[in-house]
Amino acid sequence: MSYPQRVVCLAAEAADILERLHALDRVVAVSVFARHSEAIRSLPKVGGFATPDLARVVEFEPDLVITTSDVQADAAAGLVRRGIPVLALAPSRLAHVWQGIRMIGGVLGLAEAAETLVADLQAELSRLRAEPPHSPVPPPRVYFEEWFEPLISGVGWVSDLITWVGGCDIFAELAAAPTAQARVVSADEVIRRAPQIVIASWCGRAVNLEAIKSRPGWSTLPAVQDGRVYEVPSDLVLQAGPTLLEGARRLSAIIRYAGEGDTP
Repeated sequence: MSYPQRVVCLAAEAADILERLHALDRVVAVSVFARHSEAIRSLPKVGGFATPDLARVVEFEPDLVITTSDVQADAAAGLVRRGIPVLALAPSRLAHVWQGIRMIGGVLGLAEAAETLVADLQAELSRLRAEPPHSPVPPPRVYFEEWFEPLISGVGWVSDLITWVGGCDIFAELAAAPTAQARVVSADEVIRRAPQIVIASWCGRAVNLEAIKSRPGWSTLPAVQDGRVYEVPSDLVLQAGPTLLEGARRLSAIIRYAGEGDTP
């Protein structure tokens, strides 16, 4: 049985996964957001997350393209119409992240290595969960902001990680939503739910913390009053791959200090 040898990763996390599976030599091009290592950053680029250049993808003659989420659904369909095999992932919860790693490993003939990678990541997360809270307080209320115009709350795996490290996602009921559009929230509802911590991670863009704090009515938020408004880099928490472990560490450091006056 032959396995794909020329892979284009429109899902940035796919390149990271393949590198950790010791198969980066099969990757011929990546998204501009794939930048987890120097080796990945040196690979040819084929456009952005929402705006991949399909004609350029075709030029690399891939025998597999890996996409992710509904945002890349049109790109996936366009590639299929061009006769290019596509592995279209659609993660929303933490369990889907593990499933995606296993699927990539299986398609590339690296199932055993993928299972080992998943086990290692899960073990590290379990150790992180076992750490005691920094302060004996109830789980702090956390608002995670994935985008600012409109306001979009965190994707499901972020909600899972917030709970995992001891926080309470104020929009946990939206965690199962399959699309970003279904996680749009209002500024007034954020105010009503009174988060004690605000964590922002704008996909592919630096967060403006001062702009968040100065939104109309947000000066009343406990998080703003107590100076607990933070940024976590989007490539650590918004890409459904191994970097979520470091993202979880960042979330844990923030949440476990919720009962203290100091910042992590």
